[in-house]
Amino acid sequence: MKTDIDIQKIAIQVIADEKKAVEGLEKRVNSAFSEAVKTIFGTSGRVVVTGIGKSANIASKIVSTLNSTGTPALFMHAADAIHGDLGMIRPDDVVICISKSGNTPEIKVLIPLVKNFGNKLIAIVGNTDSFLAHEADIVLDTTVDHEACPNNLAPTSSTTAQLVMGDALAVALIECRNFTARDFARFHPGGALGKQLYMRVSDLYKQNERPAVVPSTPIRDTILEMTTKRLGCAVVVPDTAAPDAPVLGIITDGDLRRMIKTNLSFDGLTAADIMTHSPKSILESEYAVNALHIMRTHSITQLIVVDQQGAYLGVLHLHDILREGII
Repeated sequence: MKTDIDIQKIAIQVIADEKKAVEGLEKRVNSAFSEAVKTIFGTSGRVVVTGIGKSANIASKIVSTLNSTGTPALFMHAADAIHGDLGMIRPDDVVICISKSGNTPEIKVLIPLVKNFGNKLIAIVGNTDSFLAHEADIVLDTTVDHEACPNNLAPTSSTTAQLVMGDALAVALIECRNFTARDFARFHPGGALGKQLYMRVSDLYKQNERPAVVPSTPIRDTILEMTTKRLGCAVVVPDTAAPDAPVLGIITDGDLRRMIKTNLSFDGLTAADIMTHSPKSILESEYAVNALHIMRTHSITQLIVVDQQGAYLGVLHLHDILREGII
C-alpha cells in the first residue's frame, strides 16, 4: 500500500465527481423523459429492465424500486435473455435497456430481438450516438464526462447517473399513480418500515391495563393504582367504571416527584391536587409512529388513548412502541 496517499481526499474527490455527474442529469430531463413516464404509466403490461455488467446491477435495483412503488417490473439479464429469458417479455410490456456505451455485443444481439417483438424500448444510455440509442424508441441520456475511477475505467459516475435516472422515473410514476403511504405499506408489511406504515395505536395499547382514579382519590391509593397497573401513570376521570368517561387529567411519576419536593406530608392530598390538566392524548385509530412523534416532541413516555368522542380507553407507553421495533 502506498504510504503517501491522502485517503480522505480521494473519497471527497469521488463524491465530488459523482455529484457533478448527477447534477449534469438536470439538463437532460426533457420531453423524452416525460414520454418515458407516460409510456410506462399507460401500459397494461410490466416494465422489463435489462442490462449487462454493472448496468445489470443497476437494472435490478430499479426493478426493486418500481415494484415497491406500484409499477410491476421484472429484471432480465441481457446475457440470459438471448438464451431463453426473452420468454418473460409479454406483448404489452415496456422494455428498459441500461448501458453506458450502448454498443456491447450482448446489447447488439438483444435489441433487434426486442424490436421484433414490437415492444416499446426505452434506453438509459451514456452514449447517444450508440447502437442502443439509435434503435430505442425513447432515449434517456445519462452521459458523464468521466468516471470517478482514477483510470476512467471502472463504472462509478456512470452507474450513479443510471441509478438516479431510474429513481427519477420511479418517483414520477409514484406521482402519476397518486401512490400513497398506505399503498406503500401494502408492499412493505415486514420489518420496522412496514410497522411504521400500518401499525396503529389500537394494535398496541389494548395489551396494557387501564389505570384510572377519580379526582377525590387519596394520593396513597393513586400511587397504588400507578404501581399495580405498571404504566407509570394514572388517568383522572369522573367515574372509573364508566366506559365513556372523559379525561380530566393525568398523574405521572414526574407529578409525584414534584409533589414530594413541595409537600412535607401528602396526607389529605388527592389526585385532583397534583394532576396535570389537559394531558397529551391520541386517537386509537392513529398510526403508532405518530404516537412516537408526539412522545418525542413533548419528551413524554405515555399517551392517553381516546376514542372519537374523547372517552378514555387506555394508555400507550413508549415501551410498547420499542417492543415492536418501530424506532
